[in-house]
Amino acid sequence: MQKIKGTLIPIGGNEDKGLDDNEMYTLEFIDEGILYHVVKEAGGIDANIVVIPTASSIPEEVGDNYLSAFKTLGCKNVSVLDIRSKEDSEKQESIDRITSANCIMFSGGNQSKITDKIGGTTIHDILLDRYINETGFVIAGTSAGAMVMAKEMIAGGSASEAFIKGAVNMYKGLSLIPSLIIDTHFIKRGRFGRQSEAIAKFPNLVGLGLAEDTGLIIKNGNDCTIIGSGMVIVFDGSQLTHNNEKVLQEGTPMTMANLTVHVLSNGDQYDIKNRKVTVLPIEAPFI
Repeated sequence: MQKIKGTLIPIGGNEDKGLDDNEMYTLEFIDEGILYHVVKEAGGIDANIVVIPTASSIPEEVGDNYLSAFKTLGCKNVSVLDIRSKEDSEKQESIDRITSANCIMFSGGNQSKITDKIGGTTIHDILLDRYINETGFVIAGTSAGAMVMAKEMIAGGSASEAFIKGAVNMYKGLSLIPSLIIDTHFIKRGRFGRQSEAIAKFPNLVGLGLAEDTGLIIKNGNDCTIIGSGMVIVFDGSQLTHNNEKVLQEGTPMTMANLTVHVLSNGDQYDIKNRKVTVLPIEAPFI
C-alpha cells in the first residue's frame, strides 16, 4: 500500500472564523481553533492557501468570510478560486493555482456540486496526486467540503427517518480517503440514523460523524487526531453480527447488531486501519 504523504482536515461545519462570540466556540481562535490548525499544518502564515467555495450558493460571501478569518490569523497569501463548472476546472489559471497552493480549503454547501464540477477533471487529478505524493500538502474542507473527501459520499437524506432503509442518499465523492464515510453537523442535526444506514451499506468502511466546530487531522491516510470544541462519533461496522440492509425494502426499519460506536473529542486519536482508539489522558491539555 502506497504511503500517503499529504494531510486531510475534514471539519464538521460552522467552525469558528473569529467573527463573533458564539458560545459554542470554547477554544481560543488564534492559537487553538480549527483554522489555526489548518494554517499550522499548511506551513504557517506564509502558506499559499486557496479557498474553493464551489459547494456554496453564496460563493462570494463565503470566500470573503474565509479571507477575513485567515487574515485574522496573520495569513499573507490567501485567495479564492471560484469554480462554477467543469470548464472552470480545466482552465489553466485553475490548474496553476491548485498546483502552487500549499493548502486547499473547500467550503460548505452542497457536496454534490463539488463532485459534479471538479470530480474527474484535471484539478481533481492534481489534488489526488499532490495529496498522495507531497509532504506538507493540505486539503481541508468543512461540511460539504469534508463529506466530499470520501469515495462513498453521503449526498443527503432525512435525519427524522432515522434507521429506516432509504433515509440516506449516497453519491460518489472525490475519493481522497476511500476508507471513510463522513457526515457533518452531526450532533446538532441528529444524523446518527443516516450514518448508521451508510455503514450498513458499506460495513467495511469507517463512519465519522463530525460535530460543528470539530474536525480531524488525518496523516498517512490513516492516523486521525481530533481537533476543535465538539465530538467525533466513530462508527465501526467490521464486527456486525447481523445486518439486514441488503434484503429490506425501502422504508423498512433496519436491524444492526454489534455496531461499535466511539465518542471522541479534542486530542483523542483514531487508527482507521486497526480500528483503534487512543484517548487523551484526562490531565493532558487540549491540542
